Amino acid sequence: MTADKTHFPTRRAAAERNRDKILAAARAAFADGTTDISMAEVARRAGVGMATLYRNFPGRRELLEALYADEVDAICAAAVVEDGQMPGAALIAWLRLQFEFISHKRLIVTELLEHTDGGGPASRREQALEAGRPLLTAAQRAREIRDDITLDQVFDMIVAIAKIHGGRDYLEPVIQTMLDGLRVRPGVKRRW
Repeated sequence: MTADKTHFPTRRAAAERNRDKILAAARAAFADGTTDISMAEVARRAGVGMATLYRNFPGRRELLEALYADEVDAICAAAVVEDGQMPGAALIAWLRLQFEFISHKRLIVTELLEHTDGGGPASRREQALEAGRPLLTAAQRAREIRDDITLDQVFDMIVAIAKIHGGRDYLEPVIQTMLDGLRVRPGVKRRW
């Protein structure tokens, strides 16, 4: 008896759809601020059975790692200068995206740091830094962003701001002040 090869692509596509549904359900739960979501609740929200959930993600840590990896991949893919866009504007837009990511994924990162044995957030941070460095370099070469700062330092500022308690209205002036401080302003001398 031979296997019908036409079913394999359909099965793979269905498995990928299930994985995507699981990730979307978990992403939505964390976006709601739910920190203690169970694997059963993720399966319920995704509309899949527990076996399907565990086939894709053997445990909570693996699910969180996949969520985090997908988000970092999207952030990295966004690190581009669009046609006609100034490098400094592209960097600022990307840094705002980075801030949104960090401030909303704090719950995931905290749990990952508690349950990981290496890699995880630290290696993903490096991945994001590698993606963003060409943006910073281009903006610095165009003399739109100050040349005495590294992307590591900028990320540290973003992480620090993300830890501040307060809503969007409270944080926006803080974020804008940090971003304004990155810009080169003709005639303004550095004080240090």
